[in-house]
Amino acid sequence: MSQTFGEFVSSNPRLKYMFFGGKGGVGKTVVAAGAAYYLSEKLGRKTLISSTNPVHSLSSAFGQNIWGKGIQKIDGAKNLYAVEIDVTDTIKRYKEEIREKILTFLKYADIPLDPEPFVDIATTNPAFEESAMFDDMIDLILKGEFDAYIFDTAPVAHTYRLLGMSKVYDLWLHKMVESRKEALSLRAKLSFRKDKIIEEIKRDPMLASLLSTREKTEKGRMLLTDKEKTAFFFVTLPLALPIAVIERFIGWVKAFDIPTGGVIVNEVLPKEEFDLKNATSYIVNKVQEQEQYLKIIHNKFPGMVRGYVPLFEKEVASLEMIARVAEALGKK
Repeated sequence: MSQTFGEFVSSNPRLKYMFFGGKGGVGKTVVAAGAAYYLSEKLGRKTLISSTNPVHSLSSAFGQNIWGKGIQKIDGAKNLYAVEIDVTDTIKRYKEEIREKILTFLKYADIPLDPEPFVDIATTNPAFEESAMFDDMIDLILKGEFDAYIFDTAPVAHTYRLLGMSKVYDLWLHKMVESRKEALSLRAKLSFRKDKIIEEIKRDPMLASLLSTREKTEKGRMLLTDKEKTAFFFVTLPLALPIAVIERFIGWVKAFDIPTGGVIVNEVLPKEEFDLKNATSYIVNKVQEQEQYLKIIHNKFPGMVRGYVPLFEKEVASLEMIARVAEALGKK
C-alpha cells in the first residue's frame, strides 16, 4: 500500500465527506463503521456515520438499536454518532407537495380536468426513494454539525442512481425554473405592465420552492465534487465478482466527478495464523486463491489499496469488534 486509510485521511486534513460502496454482501457497513470509529477515536473528530441503504445494518454492526431514533450517540464511544435514514416521511412530504402543486397549476391555468390521474402518475415515480434519500443526505451535510460524515451506501445499482440524482435533479429543476419563469412572464406581459412581470415572478410560491430546492442541490453537488473534502472508497472481497463490480463502479463514480479515496479489501484470511504445511487442502487452496486475487487487485488498482480488514474469528457485531476493524484500517 502506498498509504493506509489512516495515513490517507491524516494527510488530507480537510477531508470531511466519505462514502463507502461496493457489491452487496462485501461488508460495506463494517468497513464504514470502522472508518468512522478511526476518525472519532484516533483523530478526535466528531463523526456521524449514516446509512443510505434501504436495508440498514448499522444497528447490527454496533450491537446497538439505532433505527428510527434519529441521530444517536454510540454508547462507549467519545465522538461517534450514527443515524439510519428513514425516507418514509420525506417521500410522504414529496407526494403532498407535488399534489398541491398540480392542483394549484390546474386551477391557476383554468384547466377543467380531473387532477387525480396526474397526481397518481406524478406520485408513483420510481425515483422517489432516491430523490428522498439524496435530499435527506444533503440536509445532513448542510447542517454542518459534525467534523466528518461517513456514508454507508447501498449496493452499487442503488448508489449509482442516488449519486446520479445530483445531476439529473439539477437538470430537471433548471428546466422547471425556466419554464415557470417563462409562463409567469408571458402571463404578466399580457397585462401590458412591466412592473406586473416582476411582481408575478417575486410572489410565485412554486417558483420560490423550485429555486430553493435547486440552490440546495447545487450546494450538495459542489460538496460531492470537492476534491479536498470528499472521497469515495470502494469495498471488495478478494474474489472475482466483487473485484469486477468495483472496477466498473470506479468508472461510474469518476463520471460524476466524485473524487475516489481508494480500495479497502475486506475479509482477508490471516494466513500467518495458518500452519500451511499441516493444513487441509481446502485451507491451502483458499489461501493460494486469495493470494492470486490480491495480486489482481493491486494490478487493477495500483496505488489505491488503503487497507486490509481480516476475516475475524467472530462476527463484527459490537463496538469492540468495530474497534478492531478501525485498527486494521490504520495498519500497513
